Amino acid sequence: MRASPIHATVDFEADGEQHGFLKLPHSHDASAWGAVMIPITVIRRGDGPTALLTGGNHGDEYEGPIVLSKLASTLKASEVTGRVIIVPFMNYPAFRAGSRTSPIDRGNLNRSFPGKPDGTVTEKIADYFQRYLLPLADYVLDLHAGGRTLDFVPFAAVHVLDDAKQQARCEAAMCAFGAPYSMRMLELDSVGLFDTAVEEAGKVFVSTELGGGGTATVASVAVAESGVRGFLANAGVLPAASADDASARTTTLLDMPDGTCYTTSEHDGLLELCKDLGDNVEAGEVIARVHDATRTGAKPFEYRAKRSGLLAARHFPGLVHIGDTVAVVADIVERGIPVSTGAAKT
Repeated sequence: MRASPIHATVDFEADGEQHGFLKLPHSHDASAWGAVMIPITVIRRGDGPTALLTGGNHGDEYEGPIVLSKLASTLKASEVTGRVIIVPFMNYPAFRAGSRTSPIDRGNLNRSFPGKPDGTVTEKIADYFQRYLLPLADYVLDLHAGGRTLDFVPFAAVHVLDDAKQQARCEAAMCAFGAPYSMRMLELDSVGLFDTAVEEAGKVFVSTELGGGGTATVASVAVAESGVRGFLANAGVLPAASADDASARTTTLLDMPDGTCYTTSEHDGLLELCKDLGDNVEAGEVIARVHDATRTGAKPFEYRAKRSGLLAARHFPGLVHIGDTVAVVADIVERGIPVSTGAAKT
């Protein structure tokens, strides 16, 4: 396979703190010899594990870009054992446009793996992460939120894997992140995901959903900040947090075991949610109504929960379209799980 057209302006093997770019040549009307310049920070001190931290996989999700930008400007090599690679704006064109997908090629980066070195801009970015950054990493954290069309209770997430040892290491890292909720997550379609690429490479992978609505809040940023440091401590890159910090933090384990967790709209109209995020839901209970916005006097369409559990996600804007996810109900597995801050056992 041909080499990637992306060139890193940082040295991944050098100790210290480096701030540079992943430079992707891109010729277009406004710049004949232009480039997409994706900011990257590498912080290294000696031998040890490598943690790859990414945000902005989707361009309208902001907790990752905010927290990783702050970390890149404050984390010192003297604090680190090993290496931290920070990419706050993974799909940089989408981030700059404030959109889920790239304005250049409409590419959804999180559906574009393993990518192509001679493909679209989005496919070239995916290829570089797949072939150049993932081999460097032992632990990968990809920070997501709901963007402009979804809202979530704040959770860290892992998938159920065939390798039980890898699964256990991922779950330990998820719990160390210490979000209010921790999710064993079901994807409706895992083809092309960054998640799948990392997991198939045998790495420890944790993702998140930390809020939504196309913005970040004080609370969601705080969850991300403490979570990133907990994740790095679990990886052995940062020292473990104090015992007092650990005793004050717990997480609730959730599970999405099958497709009945999802409620999909079969109508266009005005959405009325009947439950708030974090509410308990009983199977058969009305969780949403869709009102016909083309006339008055018509009864709304009711959507009932297919299972009991906790309302973990909801459609965000007030208008909904056929095919949109209206709500996600997750099983409550265990409440009050202590957050571990120590390094993972290998």
